Amino acid sequence: MNNSQRSGFGAPKPSAASAPQGSPLAQIPKVLLLLMLCATTVAGFLWLPAAEGFRNPALARIVVFHVPCSIVASIASGVTMWYAIAYLATRRPMHDVKSRVSAELSLLFWILTTVTGAIFAKAQWGTYWNWDIKQGAIILLLMIYAAYFALRSAITDERKQAVIGAAYGIFATLCVPFLTYILPNSTPDTLHPKGTITTKDGLSPEYKLVLWVGVLGLTLVYVWVWRQHVALDAIRSRLAARRTPPPASGFVIVETGQ
Repeated sequence: MNNSQRSGFGAPKPSAASAPQGSPLAQIPKVLLLLMLCATTVAGFLWLPAAEGFRNPALARIVVFHVPCSIVASIASGVTMWYAIAYLATRRPMHDVKSRVSAELSLLFWILTTVTGAIFAKAQWGTYWNWDIKQGAIILLLMIYAAYFALRSAITDERKQAVIGAAYGIFATLCVPFLTYILPNSTPDTLHPKGTITTKDGLSPEYKLVLWVGVLGLTLVYVWVWRQHVALDAIRSRLAARRTPPPASGFVIVETGQ
């Protein structure tokens, strides 16, 4: 058994149908993704009409960025739990890597959700932070995810770190729907509107179009960054396995005096 097999990271199998990473053909999806994000940004600030009924109708357009960040953060949280369960079932190190990387991106998108939400709050309610129930819930969620990484960094044993991280990752993901949907919608005492993207009385068709294109674009960004980080981590693990000295043969040489 070679070192890469012992570490749990097999070498990637090249596909004849796939284009080399440096070829122009391989860059087409990235260019299309960049164009989609640019078009969404331009449409959000220049094409969409000002959101009437807000204190700052022009700034309220940020809702088409705020909501996609929240949706993609939830998707990343779901992927975290999926691979956490897969790791607990199989003990394959690669599943732990995929779960951890997705948790990192989930935290990033939850931070973006918080920042864009604060800007929206300024446009709608006059202050960046109102301690609305949903704002309090998102702070608690950020603390839960920050604790996930603090817990992993405090454990030196890799297998124990992966097991505990997987269990905590499942817990963190289960907190997402409760803190972002169930709890805020369980009380009328909230500033946040309800049914913004699911009802006819919510956003206009133009806003919904830009919003869902933004969801698609950010989801593709998440998938691309996630794949790149997972591949990089696999390379690091293979290099570390090659630097690990082979185990002793089991023979002991005993020197005897004459």
